[in-house]
Amino acid sequence: MAERTSAGFLTMMLEPTPAVAMTLPAEVREKLAELELELSEGDITQKGYEKKRGKLLAPYIPQIQGVDPSLQIDNRIQASSQALLPGSKHNKTRAANTRDERFRSDLHTEAVQAALAKYKERKMPMPSKRRSVLVQSSVEACTPPATSSASEDEGSLRRQGRLPTSVPYQGHGHPAVEHWFNRVIQGSSTSSSASSTSSHPGGRSATTTNTTAHAALNANAAATALANLMAHTQLGVPVNSRVSSKIQQLLNTLKRPKRPPLREFFVDDFEELLDVQQPDPNQPKPEGQQMSPLEGEPLGVVTNWPPSLPAALQRWGTTQPKSPCLTALDNAGKPVYTLTYGKLWTRSQKLAYTLLNKLSTRNEPLLMPGDRVALVFPNNDPVMFMVAFYGCLLAELVPVPIEVPLTRKDAGSQQIGFLLGSCGVTLALTTDACQKGLPKAQTGEVATFKGWPRLLWFVTDGKHVVKPPKDWHPPLREASNDIAYIEYKTSKEGSTMGITVSHSAMLAHCHALTQACGYTEAETITNVLDFKREAGLWHGVLTSVMNRMHVISIPYSLMKVNPLSWIQKVHTFKARVAVVKSRDMHWSLLAQRDQRDISLSSLRMLIVADGANPWSISSCDAFLNVFQARGLRPEVICPCASSSEAMTVAIRRPPEMGVPPPGKAVLSMSGLSHSVIRVDTEEKLSVLTVQDVGQVMPGAVVCVVRVEGTPYLCQTDEVGEICVSSGSTGVAYYGLPGMTKNVFETIPVTSSGVPISDRPFTRTSLLGFVGPDSLVFVVGKMDGLMVVSGRRHNADDVVATALAVEPMKFVYRGRIAVFSVSVLHDERIVVVAEQRPDASEEDSFQWMSRVLQAIDSIHQVGVYCLALVPANTLPKAPLGGIHISDTKQRFLEGSLHPCNVLMCPHTCVTNLPKPRQKQPEVGPASMIVGNLVAGKRIAQACGRDVAQLEDNDQARKFLYIQDVLQWRAQATPDHPLFLVLNAKGTVASTASCLQLHKRAERVAAALMGRLNTGDHVALVYPPGIDLIATFYGCLYAGCVPVTVRPPHPQNLATTLPTVKMIVEVSKSVCILTTQAIMKLLKSKEAAAAVDIKSWPMVLDTDDLPRKKSAQMYKPPTPEMLAYLDFSVSTTGILAGVKMSHTATSALCRSIKLQCELYPSRQIAICLDPYCGLGFALWCLCSVYSGHQSILVPPLELESNASLWLAAVSQYKVRVTFCSYSVMEMCTKGLGSQTEALRLRNVNLSCVRTCMVVAEERPRIALTQSFSKIFKDLGLSPRAVSTTFGCRVNVAICLQPNRLGKLAEQGTAGPDPTTVYVDMRALRHDRVRLVERGSPHSLPLMESGKILPGVKVIIANTETKGPLGDSHLGEIWVSSPHNATGYYTVYGEEALHADHFNTKLSFGDTQTVWARTGYLGFLRRTELTDASGERHDALYVVGSLDETLELRGMRYHPIDIETSVIRSHKSIAECAVFTWTNLLVVVVELEGSEQEALDLVALVTNVVLEEHYLIVGVVVVVDPGVIPINSRGEKQRMHLRDGFLADQLDPIYVAYNM
Repeated sequence: MAERTSAGFLTMMLEPTPAVAMTLPAEVREKLAELELELSEGDITQKGYEKKRGKLLAPYIPQIQGVDPSLQIDNRIQASSQALLPGSKHNKTRAANTRDERFRSDLHTEAVQAALAKYKERKMPMPSKRRSVLVQSSVEACTPPATSSASEDEGSLRRQGRLPTSVPYQGHGHPAVEHWFNRVIQGSSTSSSASSTSSHPGGRSATTTNTTAHAALNANAAATALANLMAHTQLGVPVNSRVSSKIQQLLNTLKRPKRPPLREFFVDDFEELLDVQQPDPNQPKPEGQQMSPLEGEPLGVVTNWPPSLPAALQRWGTTQPKSPCLTALDNAGKPVYTLTYGKLWTRSQKLAYTLLNKLSTRNEPLLMPGDRVALVFPNNDPVMFMVAFYGCLLAELVPVPIEVPLTRKDAGSQQIGFLLGSCGVTLALTTDACQKGLPKAQTGEVATFKGWPRLLWFVTDGKHVVKPPKDWHPPLREASNDIAYIEYKTSKEGSTMGITVSHSAMLAHCHALTQACGYTEAETITNVLDFKREAGLWHGVLTSVMNRMHVISIPYSLMKVNPLSWIQKVHTFKARVAVVKSRDMHWSLLAQRDQRDISLSSLRMLIVADGANPWSISSCDAFLNVFQARGLRPEVICPCASSSEAMTVAIRRPPEMGVPPPGKAVLSMSGLSHSVIRVDTEEKLSVLTVQDVGQVMPGAVVCVVRVEGTPYLCQTDEVGEICVSSGSTGVAYYGLPGMTKNVFETIPVTSSGVPISDRPFTRTSLLGFVGPDSLVFVVGKMDGLMVVSGRRHNADDVVATALAVEPMKFVYRGRIAVFSVSVLHDERIVVVAEQRPDASEEDSFQWMSRVLQAIDSIHQVGVYCLALVPANTLPKAPLGGIHISDTKQRFLEGSLHPCNVLMCPHTCVTNLPKPRQKQPEVGPASMIVGNLVAGKRIAQACGRDVAQLEDNDQARKFLYIQDVLQWRAQATPDHPLFLVLNAKGTVASTASCLQLHKRAERVAAALMGRLNTGDHVALVYPPGIDLIATFYGCLYAGCVPVTVRPPHPQNLATTLPTVKMIVEVSKSVCILTTQAIMKLLKSKEAAAAVDIKSWPMVLDTDDLPRKKSAQMYKPPTPEMLAYLDFSVSTTGILAGVKMSHTATSALCRSIKLQCELYPSRQIAICLDPYCGLGFALWCLCSVYSGHQSILVPPLELESNASLWLAAVSQYKVRVTFCSYSVMEMCTKGLGSQTEALRLRNVNLSCVRTCMVVAEERPRIALTQSFSKIFKDLGLSPRAVSTTFGCRVNVAICLQPNRLGKLAEQGTAGPDPTTVYVDMRALRHDRVRLVERGSPHSLPLMESGKILPGVKVIIANTETKGPLGDSHLGEIWVSSPHNATGYYTVYGEEALHADHFNTKLSFGDTQTVWARTGYLGFLRRTELTDASGERHDALYVVGSLDETLELRGMRYHPIDIETSVIRSHKSIAECAVFTWTNLLVVVVELEGSEQEALDLVALVTNVVLEEHYLIVGVVVVVDPGVIPINSRGEKQRMHLRDGFLADQLDPIYVAYNM
């Protein structure tokens, strides 16, 4: 055929010969040299190089080949339609049924195979999947689309596929390095750039050899390479080669080209601008003249043409009553009933009379002429439908034919309900059988469907209708502009509109069709289409009656059982005309070998109703090839184009009318994507072959207008929307005047803006152009139009390409949906297909990767997401096919439940903002000056001055906390200090001052003989009095205590190593513990986790002798070490800080002053007692201040969630402390039980302050929901406040003190301590305050009031200079209770020394500060505190160690996680981390594993939309997999280690391309 040429020609075109190179202008040669250089230095990828080089050479190539590029487009099209032989000559014979011929021309398959050949067979990283997800649970999912399911595919013609016996599974034991296919996708999580491959097979990329070499790497080499890579990037994490090799592969595909540096000075850069796709200057532009409107032949005048359709029915019903009108068939293909014109006339009259006169409500007739009536008839009962339709016309009622709703949840059923409601339908006509089959309510009446109005159902069978009296005659008027019927149509978005057709338009359309098709009286016609709408209705119900034709109606159910039935009926009834879709031709090809004795010679017209589809041409060609031998003449195939709004637009005339021969056009896909028609000359692969749909209808005027904006006429070589002006189009969308104006009343204008006609035109929603011989060509539909980065692609074309990839093997024909979703201000293409049950994981994954390559190669567009779902699970349209808008809806809301997903955001998303380049920072001095000039104060704040707060604090006399305990034991021996509650809420143990002192003495006595002063002792106790007593015992004996959380007996493997590590790192020489824990430490189970022989001395303190030590130890100076505080940070690093006696006393005093703690007070503490502020509140504060502490171990809440709140209520506690995890347990566990708690007399109105102890940004959503839930129990909305501490200073902010103004305001107005900042500005280390609810706003809650004696300043992380008010920087703190330093972080003492004693580089350079490692800002508020000072609020944004540096910006994981958790109801928790520049998102799935793969796309979308980041890996795990520490903080680094070591047992891991 003319379109095929060898690849060699293309190569010649691309590679200029030396002679040619000499003829190139100097500047082009220079640019080529530059390109070569860029390629060799890696500044540009191979693909980019070929693209740019191709563009440079493009203008010179045609001249070299001797082709004049200025050829006019008209000649090109002319040439193509001749080159592409009219249908009659196109009769290559071929072995019947060797290949599946639907949806493609040979050319397309060949193109796809050639495109795939370019990519060597190399694999992408397969997603990992858990076994249970591989095996579909439901049996139904394992069967191919059954005959019962209305699916448009050949699957229903085959036997049931066998169930897969075993599923090949990529086991954990075989770490395979999957080699990636030969292609380097540009861009990465840090920078993405366009990826449009050139489809020149000649331009084989230079990368082939390298990647093949890479493919040869064996697993060992890969592991070694990875180990080296890790040595550079991460602390040595045990890495399992399977996960890491996949990530390595992913990185290999995401090699990123260097970005040019940004301009020197730039606008404040948190205005992150998305790249706007600049139109390619070399893209093809239309060159032809402006088209002139095309007129069809005039409508002929017929002498005895009836004045209306009911009049025609009356004529034939009375003059030719025996004449057959309609033959209905059963599912065996046997004629069950033939309706004659006489019968149709009398039965329609009966129905019309009954409807108008026999239906009444409250003595008022139910229906008046002009009312709308729903027609609900099944597809296999055309007779009843026809009677009902004509009955309505005779009664002057408006029929609204709709589908039979099979279930309450039918795809699109709700939208149909909206249509009925808006049309004011109150009555539905149906058949007896159909009415019995509808879902019923309990009353026995037909159930009301979701979104439907209340309907009366009327059965039209004989016994329910009455014979009209002799003197009653239906009114037969001339066809007017009143509404005759309403046809429904579903839009791209899924909404259903009703298109109104007037009596005159209905008549004119019958007239035009009769003339165009040459219909004559009494002809026989077979109709395979749906008789309720479009061509099936126009030909099979309306025009047929006009011409007294005999219709043989073939039901869809029969076609599924016997796809040849329509051909057999043509043969049996010697039908002259058949109305089919290309699907029906395709199906009959698959089954035709069963029949030899059929002839199609009687056909004069084979009307192909969907002739406008890109794949109809191949069905037509293939059908002709096979059936020409059975008498089918090539010229009788008549494709037509139509739309619900404009009805028939164009149809190929039957041969006897002497029309020009049919044409074909081979068009360049890339030209079409720019709406330009180019007859393809160079890109042999990327072509679309289309056939004409004949001439314009009689009496109509057609023009083609621009799709967007003003309807300007297109140029002759431009694709636009076809518009029609004629008397036979639809009139309006019922009840939608605005849309009606846009579609039915378009006035096309010339380029100068002059209207081309005073008659309005109707937009057909068909995209096309007018070719030679005034033939109309359609290349797509508006509904399937996807505009990606300014280029247009047609969904049907993409479907055709996908199906040409190994057709039939993995996916079902006709069970594939392509649509676009809008993500990050551009359309993204999504392909969803039903997978055959017997396809293995590897097969389907390979199919997916090949589809991606084929679409990329042929359409030059990336696919954003490719999803495979189990067979029979996509929502179906009424007569087979897929309900696209419903599928899209399911995809977006995460209810599609795919079994395989491949996302390619790295390839597709090319409009991300440019990565931020760090500019040389302004020096600290100029920053201060800048702030002064701007009138901003330096951001510093301090708590009240301790020296001035003279209080009668007895404890101040003592330098050491242990002295305070001794003093209290003498002064107030029986004063209760501690009270520990158990899970039942009863008191487990108590301690008064004297009891605690005595217990401490015993411990000291036991230690003094065995240990030296200054030895470190590990205290491994459950939360309780023992822990507190042994702590003071150590101080009495002069030892340094280290509190350690005991191992969890059920989870020794993970908890015991931490205990061992703290004991070793703290250099403890002895472990004090209980008997039970001592046994556990030395048990067999423990031996499996750690080396139990290397424990230091272990003493159990359960039964110590009652003796007191001779002498208490007195430290020589208060600067000496009092205790060590060890904790695991959120980044997974174990850090111990040293607390001196001075710092310990200062800490207690500061907390006492801030919280107003006195011996008469009671406070409730629900915190872990092992580190930080939790430890200080448990072990130190009560002894110092003398108040009673009610201790609630958080672990007990797991068995009794209400324990803490019940205790607070019972003891009428005014001040209480908890952690976020406790708060979460209460909100989740008690949210629904507030009523029950109230009945148990739990009352929280006593609480003045409930403080959440945390080392993180306040969790505002959690504190708010806690306040809201327990408001019912009397909790004041102002009670909940947050605190802030960190490793260098465990208590920086606590907020019990209400501020002056606040106290006066009462509860009016929002909490003034919350501000909203712009999340995009935060990424650039800036604070920009915005209004609540503005886009990208992030609420931040103040972290509490700064403690007495504490000074805070905000410093620049790089320059260490001070920052101004409301600037983001590191929080530095100076206070007498700062820790004095880290206790050995493995030889990094020097590195960490500046954490504890650092000075500003400018300004106040004397004060010694400690760096907290947290980012935050200070903001002076309008509020005043008790002393009348303006209040400075401290806002903590997040830990510096936790932040992710991506695309040159700083992201806080919690922000990304919040977005992700919001994206789907089944995401329980989420954590993110980076691994070698890839963003990894781990989500916990709280639902069925079916939903796991739904999350992949939603997570990717939300992170793109809200954070402008591309997710590299999505890991779906079970609830509870994300590790959390005792404070309720996520341990993201532990999670990362677990992921890389393949220990998470994920449900699914998706590697985004």
